[in-house]
Amino acid sequence: MNTDTHHSILVGLGNAVRRHRVMRGFSQEALAEMVGLHRTYIGSVERGERNVSLLNLAKIANAFDLSVSKLLNDVEQEVEELTNEFSKQPK
Repeated sequence: MNTDTHHSILVGLGNAVRRHRVMRGFSQEALAEMVGLHRTYIGSVERGERNVSLLNLAKIANAFDLSVSKLLNDVEQEVEELTNEFSKQPK
């Protein structure tokens, strides 16, 4: 797995977390409080800057009333979209 793939996965996770957070009307601060993490941590996850631990991923999924597998499925879809967008860019 190369660094572009790593980056796509982290950005895909961030996009999925942001989408679920916004859909539920949560601020980053509210989500952070619900899961026991700092607001800046949630922001860095959403920007694709964090390699999130499985425990923190479970906390975030739980706050959205999702299973970890459902959240990861959404991440996979986000990564596919990012990959498709990247492949359409002129070289």
